[in-house]
Amino acid sequence: MALEAGSTAQSQNSKADQIVRWTANYHPSIWGDQFMYYDSEDIQQEVEELKLVMRREVFKTSADDFSTQMKLIDAIQRLSVAYHLEKEEEALEHIYATNHFHDDDDGDGNLYNVSLGFRLLRQHGHNVSCGIFNKYKDIKNGGFKESLIADVPGMLSFYEATHLRVHGEDVLEEAHVFTTKHLKSATTHVSYQLAEQILQALERPLRKGLERLCARRYMSTYQDEASHNEALLKLAKSDFNLVQSLHKQELSEIIRWWKELEFETKLPFARDRIVELYFCVVEVYFEPQYLVGRKILTKVMALLSIMDDIYDAFGTFEELEV
Repeated sequence: MALEAGSTAQSQNSKADQIVRWTANYHPSIWGDQFMYYDSEDIQQEVEELKLVMRREVFKTSADDFSTQMKLIDAIQRLSVAYHLEKEEEALEHIYATNHFHDDDDGDGNLYNVSLGFRLLRQHGHNVSCGIFNKYKDIKNGGFKESLIADVPGMLSFYEATHLRVHGEDVLEEAHVFTTKHLKSATTHVSYQLAEQILQALERPLRKGLERLCARRYMSTYQDEASHNEALLKLAKSDFNLVQSLHKQELSEIIRWWKELEFETKLPFARDRIVELYFCVVEVYFEPQYLVGRKILTKVMALLSIMDDIYDAFGTFEELEV
């Protein structure tokens, strides 16, 4: 009986050796140990001081000067520091209530201001009527007025506003086609800075961008604007460096966790994409207070990725059929 059992075991091992596994042969992580180690940056105090300055200065603009306020709020959001300045929502509520964006009277015929106000208010959940753009249509031919084409900044603001449209808003559908067509041709006869902004918007509008990457790019644009707020720009740069430093610290901890589990050697067929998975999470929850959520979600996604590779890149049909 002993000989028979041994013969059976040998037969099973031989059969297992014959199984062909069509592994995907993923390339190893391109990052190596680049994010394994972390050097802290002590700039927390600087950020806190700049936040106090901004809270005193940013909204001291007259409440009646809604154009200046909207531009400032837009800069705060695009520089990704809105989570520091709670008063922006209060200012938008005031703009919505006093400038009649809730009906078909915008109170300002400037295309740039109307489009900017529409976009900001819709982003914050206000049900602004797209009818405020009907005044820019030509009654005779039904299309948009040709005079708008010369106002390139206004057209760019209008283009960004069209990405806040919902189903059935024909005026914004038409506006999207109109602005896209004329912005493409405008890049040849405007300043280099404005042409770059147009090309970036056409490639990826604000509504479809990644907030922190857009903020990093916008810093270069904003500092070249004559009317930029120096305190706001300093806050944006310091905050970006501080938060990036915190992200590096978190990532180094996650990578050490990954290395200690030895997934690279124990499951060589699986993807080693821990840095990319963390980056996906950061783009959804970048604020410092969500650090626990970022760590948990990254680890969960890493384990799901391994499970996915076991099924897609390692297991045979017979094994997975169960």
